[in-house]
Amino acid sequence: MTNRRDFLRTFAVGAAGLSLTGLPLEVLAKRKVTKLTILHTNDVHSHIDPFPANDPKYPGLGGVAQRAAIINDIRNKERNVLLLDAGDIFQGTPYFNLFGGEVELKLMSQLGYDAGTIGNHDFDNGVDGLSSQLKHANFPLIICNYDFKGTSMEGKTIPYKIFEKEDVRIGVFGLGIELEGLVDKKMYGETKYLDPLEKAAETAHHLKFNEKCDLIICLSHLGYRYPNKKVSDDVLAKKSLNIDLIIGGHTHTFIDKPFVYKNRDNKDVLVAQVGWAGIKLGRIDFFVDKKMRKLTADSTTLKVLNYARAI
Repeated sequence: MTNRRDFLRTFAVGAAGLSLTGLPLEVLAKRKVTKLTILHTNDVHSHIDPFPANDPKYPGLGGVAQRAAIINDIRNKERNVLLLDAGDIFQGTPYFNLFGGEVELKLMSQLGYDAGTIGNHDFDNGVDGLSSQLKHANFPLIICNYDFKGTSMEGKTIPYKIFEKEDVRIGVFGLGIELEGLVDKKMYGETKYLDPLEKAAETAHHLKFNEKCDLIICLSHLGYRYPNKKVSDDVLAKKSLNIDLIIGGHTHTFIDKPFVYKNRDNKDVLVAQVGWAGIKLGRIDFFVDKKMRKLTADSTTLKVLNYARAI
């Protein structure tokens, strides 16, 4: 894994990277390089409003309105934007206690989220509570390692989704954390947890070779890293194949610059996470050169504060 201090603002899949420094737009067009902007959040935990101005840790940070202003500004400047969430949408403020997730999903829909995955706290009103709120979401919940057969969530999630931006195919799939021992059994009911490493390998292979995706993103609520051998984004990245980006959640880890791992084929995998409560918005710009079979990336983390940007 590349140390945070040594993180380069570009990485490449293939023999060599494409330099992003000073690369003019006409060169991008001539080379048929497509720019994709991936925006991401995780563990927002029902934080609709910003933290108070006198909060000792996060004064004035967060809030849906401030996040919306940044997202809209980026969309006005970029042609190909995806907005994704890595789970734990629910639980953390009275909005969830009073409305059970309706407010969160309605606002995410208004912000134009393209997809999200499921976190353990999204079961805090039970599997039926989660299911009943999905009518308020106009974006899919994507997860491939929860089997909801026999529950009210059956048929209400998808294992992956393919987005097309210009001539680029982006495959997005989701992974959830093991619920046993973390969530009361009565809350998740008959939901079955499937091995995330096996499902990731199977799904990423399908997206790469059957669906011909140029970029593959995993929305993970496994957590960044643990002191034991518990499956995490750290473990997944090292054991993976065909995944280009892991957008993580659960551990509330503030990663200012995505970590760069080497997978089993010695290819780069980015691992990102932006803490919790909507304090920050992650941004990763991918540059896809299909002709040269090269993929490069540039990233930053945006503070959600007074519509201003800061790393």
